[in-house]
Amino acid sequence: MTTNNTKLKEIAREAIDKSLTDLHKLSQDIWNNPELAFKEYFAHERLATFLETLNFTVQRKFKLETAFKACYGKESSPGPHIAVLCEYDALPGIGHACGHNLIAEVGVGAALGIQAAMKADDQPMGTLTVLGTPAEEGMCGKADLIQLGAFEGLDVAMMAHPSQVTLSKPRYVSMTPVNIIYKGKASHASSYPWEGVNALDAAVMCYNNISCLRQQMKPDWRVHGVIKNGGQQANIIPEETELEYYIRTPNDTDMIVLKKKISDCIEAAAMATGCMVDYKFGSKSYSYLLSNQTLATLFEHNAELVGVEFETDEEKRQKFGGSTDMGNVSQILPSIHPKFYIGTSFSQHTKEFAVAAGDPMAQPYTLAVAKALAMTAIDLYTDPSILEKVRRDFEEDIQRKHSA
Repeated sequence: MTTNNTKLKEIAREAIDKSLTDLHKLSQDIWNNPELAFKEYFAHERLATFLETLNFTVQRKFKLETAFKACYGKESSPGPHIAVLCEYDALPGIGHACGHNLIAEVGVGAALGIQAAMKADDQPMGTLTVLGTPAEEGMCGKADLIQLGAFEGLDVAMMAHPSQVTLSKPRYVSMTPVNIIYKGKASHASSYPWEGVNALDAAVMCYNNISCLRQQMKPDWRVHGVIKNGGQQANIIPEETELEYYIRTPNDTDMIVLKKKISDCIEAAAMATGCMVDYKFGSKSYSYLLSNQTLATLFEHNAELVGVEFETDEEKRQKFGGSTDMGNVSQILPSIHPKFYIGTSFSQHTKEFAVAAGDPMAQPYTLAVAKALAMTAIDLYTDPSILEKVRRDFEEDIQRKHSA
């Protein structure tokens, strides 16, 4: 006889509570050893070893050198195949200022809660996979994993991200990077400036062109960048300069329009200065996040049961965040990526948020969200009709996307 859904959720919560010290240590170890995208060797091994101690079947270096796959239950067994995702890369110079150590903790915490429920039920519930996904920051690692088939056979993907607010359906936008190199001709800036072709002038003009474009951009478009190389010395006409921009829009259709406008700005600067230009939009773009409504509603209900309070200010609820490669995953299978408050008002990608991500103050919030994800997975495992509704929501979202 199948164990009661409510009882299974209680078992999951208790398992997470019993492991809180180990989960905090796991998070702290990753926080104390920040690693950049595709170089997360310590975190990869620490997480893989931790999951092995829980009797998950672990594949290290799964598709990518610092990715892993940890399974519980036979992949061929009946029932849903649910993936809980972990991230664990850090940022240059400021460590875990996006709190990916807590994302990893939430993922593993949810997984051990789900596993406990699976063990308690006398019928096979389905399959649980923990996917370690490297290089979210700027490298769009999940796009590589999608291309390599890492998400094949999954029914649902879920994860949660630390923030200053708690939202079940945060707004993450499409993002494409563009790298721009202007090439001119060097000359002595005092003796023979007329013989030079100034690549810095081109870079500055490009920067100003894009700045002027902002007046005509839609309110939810974002373009931000830096001049990475402005020349070598003040008395030499710069021969080569480089810029990098991130372009963000709320959907992929707007991205096509904005990329054309940015291209015109780039090329106009080259034409005006006589420079050659080589620019390339990133081959891997971040898609906007399609939060599955049924999954988000379930998560919100379960989170409230464990004391999580959601943001009610409508302006904050509708505010665009950054971009995430979980958006790419959400385009191929039903997904959720809620944000959760960790006790700070500072935003991600700041030194202050990095401190908060390593502070014990973040633990109660993190563990509550791990419980909510586990409980949401249990709803899917124990009620086949919910998964059908999740799939219908996903199909409708994709149809709306293609008809837009």
